[in-house]
Formats: sequence, structure tokens, C-alpha cells
Amino acid sequence: MPLAPYRAVLSVPGVLRLLLFGVLARVPQTAAGIVLSLHVVGPLGRGWAAAGLVGTASTVGMAIGSPWRGRAVDTQGLRRALVPSVVASALVWGAAPFVGYRLLLALAVVGGVLSLPIFTVMRQSLAVMVPAQSRRSAMALDSVGVELSFMAGPALGVLLATQLSTSAAILSVGGCIVVSGLALIAFDPPTRSADGVAADAAAEVEADERRAAGGPVPAAVREPSRGRLTSPAMLAVLGATAAATVVLAGTDVSVVAHLRADGALALTGLIFASWGIGSIVGGLVYGTLHRPVSPLLLLLGLGLLSIPVGLAPSPWLLALTMLPAAALCAPVITSTSEAIVRLVPEAVRGEAMGWHASALQVGSAIGAPLAGAAIDARGAWAGFAAVGAAGVVLALTGLGVLRLRRSRAAALVPA
Repeated sequence: MPLAPYRAVLSVPGVLRLLLFGVLARVPQTAAGIVLSLHVVGPLGRGWAAAGLVGTASTVGMAIGSPWRGRAVDTQGLRRALVPSVVASALVWGAAPFVGYRLLLALAVVGGVLSLPIFTVMRQSLAVMVPAQSRRSAMALDSVGVELSFMAGPALGVLLATQLSTSAAILSVGGCIVVSGLALIAFDPPTRSADGVAADAAAEVEADERRAAGGPVPAAVREPSRGRLTSPAMLAVLGATAAATVVLAGTDVSVVAHLRADGALALTGLIFASWGIGSIVGGLVYGTLHRPVSPLLLLLGLGLLSIPVGLAPSPWLLALTMLPAAALCAPVITSTSEAIVRLVPEAVRGEAMGWHASALQVGSAIGAPLAGAAIDARGAWAGFAAVGAAGVVLALTGLGVLRLRRSRAAALVPA
């Protein structure tokens, strides 16, 4: 695998520091879900279904709040946009260990709406800091960082909750999130380039001139780039993002069900580590490619390779059969981020990345129940088959719609 693309990315001033910060800042966020779940089934005395509902409440909150928080970054700047998130994180996580279940549900929604937008800010900043020809490699490195955070966060959360207490774990996670927010405010990585700022200034001057002349200011002048957020290509990318996380979230549930059926739950950590390593390798390989690959094609491959995984007769063969699908995990998420950067102007890139985050959350919320229903009906193997088939169907649908649009556009062009 050629390393020159990654050396070029890491040679850009500030990029290595940003990537390392991203790994560390995401660890408490990835630990949050398991810590809250252990608190619900432990001190609060509820079941796992109730614990899952807290996670769903947080997911719904993040899906609602991500586009709004991203637009705040676009319009107010990073530092001003982060202040509400830091304050809300301190209040929500500071109160969470001391409230009952119902109030915890409400806090989960509020915390999700105002969650710290580490994931979106990282990609937005990398798109500004790194030259266009190196963005794929930069996004791939960021995806590797995400995998490392997800491998470390839940394990550390369980360690804190079991060795100390769930209350101490919640306060520790919340404190780390607040510190991450303050560090990001101090760090203040760029989210707009000089050209983007100049374009905003030109649009504002035009709007002022129209107001001075006594005429209306058309929406195209006030917000010249917002129409790109709802373009067919953008909607296709968001659909591919949601579909990919349907497959990934469903795979998580199916792996646990498969290992439980085999009486090998003790190997859960090892299997997920294998999945993470496969994703990291795939992401690094994808980052060296000279041309982008359609997210829909990557989604198609992910779905096809996920369908037969559940037929593995043993946990060790499960770890091996998962590797091909795992190798497409980071590439498909990287390709969707890269596509959004290409499709959306800089003026609304924060909001676009917020919609990307919402698509990730929506897919996760759909994938786990879909796999669970298939597992209850047919067995562990059906969970893999159901989410894999869903990914294939959605990928083929997206490819078909885009091809039809291209055919119609070509027919309208004069000979």
C-alpha cells in the first residue's frame, strides 16, 4: 500500500494534531451509550429494553440537532456555536447520575440535540485544511480514528462502571466531553477557507446594495448555496449513508446473537476487534485510490458481503467471514463524507455534515430493530441476511434512480 498520500496529508500544518485530538475527543462520546445502559439496568433497576430506549432517545436528539448545530457553525463560527453544547453537556451529564428513569430519558433527548459536534467538525475542518487532491486520504485517516475511538471507548466505559460505579462513570464521561468541548474552542480549527469567507462577504455586499436601493433581497442572494442541500445527488449520498449504518448497526446485533447461540459471548470483544481491524485496513487502502468510488457501489458490496456472514459455523470462522464486509465499512463512510464535500459549497458545509450525521443516526436506529426482528423470527443468521439485503436493495434503488436522471438529462441536451 503506497504511503505517499498519507505523508502528504500529515505534512499539512495542524492536521496531525487535529486527527489525534479527534481520536481522544470521540472516546468519551463512544463510551456514553454503554455507561448509561449499565446505569439503567444497575442502580435504576430497569431492563435492557429500558436501557435501549435511553439510547434511542439520545439518537433521536442527535438526529434532530445535528443539522441545526452544523448550520450554527456555518453562520456563527465554531467557537460561538460550541458554547451551548459545552454548557448543555455539563448540565446534562452532571445531573444524569442523580435523576430517575423518566427524567433521564428527557435529559438524553436534550443532550442529544445539543451534543458536541466532534464528528462533523472534524470532517469540515479537514476539508478546509487539506488540498482537494488529498481529501480522500484525510477522510480515510479520520475514519481510522473513528474506529480506534469505538474500540477504546466502550471498553473504558465498562471498566469505569464495573470498577468504580456507574455514577462515577457517567460523571467521568461527562467531564471528558466538557473538557473536549473547551479544548476544541481553544484549538479552533478552521471551518472556512479564505475563498469561502470572501464569497460570503461578496454576497453580503450584494444584499446590502439591494437593500439600499429599496428593492427586495432574493433568497438566492441571501443564501446562495442552500439549494444544493436538497439536490438529487446530495439526497442519494444521505440515503447511502443511512443505508450503510442500517447494515452496520444490524451487524452489531447479529454478531452478539450469533455468539450467544454458540455459547461464546466471552469472545465478543475479540470478534468486534477483528471487525475494527478489517475496517481500518479497508479505510487505509481506500485512502490511497486515485479516483473516488460511488458510495452506492460500496454500499452494494457491503450488503452483498454481509448476507452470508451468519452462515459461519463457529465464532472463529465468523471472525474470518466478517473481514471482507468489514473492509468496506470505513470506505463507505469515507466516500459519503468525501462526496458531500464535493457536492456542497463551503458556505453550507457544516449544515450538510450535520445532515450526514443525522443520516448516520437514523440508519443506526433502523438497523438494530430490523436485525432483531429477523433474529427473533429465523435465528441469528437471518439478522445478517436481513440488513445485508436491505443494503443491496437500497443501493440498487439509488443507482437506478441516478441512472434514470442521467438518461433524462442526456435526452434534453440538443444534438
